[in-house]
Amino acid sequence: MNREEALQKIQENVYSRNLIDHMIATEAIMRGLARKLGQDEEKWALTGLLHDIDYEQTADNPEAHSLIGADMLKEMGLDDDMVYAVKVHNEIHGLPRVSMLDKALYAADQLSGFIIAVAMVMPSKKLEDVKASSIKKKFKDKAFARGASREQIKSCEELGLTLEEFFDIALEEMKKIAGEIGL
Repeated sequence: MNREEALQKIQENVYSRNLIDHMIATEAIMRGLARKLGQDEEKWALTGLLHDIDYEQTADNPEAHSLIGADMLKEMGLDDDMVYAVKVHNEIHGLPRVSMLDKALYAADQLSGFIIAVAMVMPSKKLEDVKASSIKKKFKDKAFARGASREQIKSCEELGLTLEEFFDIALEEMKKIAGEIGL
């Protein structure tokens, strides 16, 4: 499956522009992580792009979120490691994150939303004005973006990355797609 086909599947299943933007932002971060860690950029990016394909169907049933998405990806013929990474990104299932792909998606999912929240409090509401130091400062403020799990973001350390490195990679990649997500 290529990106165009993935976006078509998303359009068939996801209607919230904010959710689509989150998925595209996660895709960008995953691509940057793959590049940094010497992994398959296309596979990692597609995993990030498709990770919440079932979210609107399962919003009222968090126990089903990611299980249905994983089944959808399996039906689309995606690789088993991509399917598993999508399944385990929802920690409610208690499944172990085994591969680097699993760990990267788990961390990137929360950071993409956090960085979008940082951009939204900038006067310009633009990613171009966000600095890694702004992300770090807001990260320490527990009242800011309470829904973003700091522990999940800190799990980047399982990939051998510091928080600062993770912030730098994510911000750089998200700035590349800022126009696509309206930021």
